[in-house]
Amino acid sequence: MTNDYPVQFSVDYGDGTRNRLTTFFRLIMMIPIAVVAGLLGTAGYTLMLGDGTSSYIPTIALGILLLILFRKKYPRWVFDFLLEVNRLSARVGAYAALLVDEYPSSDEEQSVHLNIEYPDAEADLQRWMPIIKWLLAIPHYVCLAVLGIVAVIITIIAWFAIIITGKYPAGMFNFVVGVERWAYRVVAYAFLLATDRYPPFRLSP
Repeated sequence: MTNDYPVQFSVDYGDGTRNRLTTFFRLIMMIPIAVVAGLLGTAGYTLMLGDGTSSYIPTIALGILLLILFRKKYPRWVFDFLLEVNRLSARVGAYAALLVDEYPSSDEEQSVHLNIEYPDAEADLQRWMPIIKWLLAIPHYVCLAVLGIVAVIITIIAWFAIIITGKYPAGMFNFVVGVERWAYRVVAYAFLLATDRYPPFRLSP
């Protein structure tokens, strides 16, 4: 099995030791950076309607779809922005899931690594694929819904394990990271439209 898929996600495990105190208050401590990540994540997602109201729809994704559909282009500045926003979300998510102790940085990679290859729109992206990718990814949505529930349960168990032993069990850690990896591959495929390669059904790299 090779890890040649154009979307890679990993979190450094270290020796598994976690801070009991910050773990205990994790949900409270993450509020400020979670708000920042949430605001950046919705940037460009508000579309003003004709009656003066607004609707939250993925306007950036719509713009990318139209550019690929009609111009076969994926502007680098759009890609870089979306990648950095998703990297920030990945750091916040890893912190919330107790995978790391370090407070999420707004710009530094830290120990959470999300890499998405910049696509060559002319050569690598089929013109009509963005229209149906969200539909083709439905099997992944179902799998991730189930795996997400399991990951939440495991995170709760890991919280108790860290409070008691000071360590995040390696097996649990690898499972939660695997679910996150799977999810980011689906996001890159169906919503960021950064690759036409269908995401693999696996937790491993």
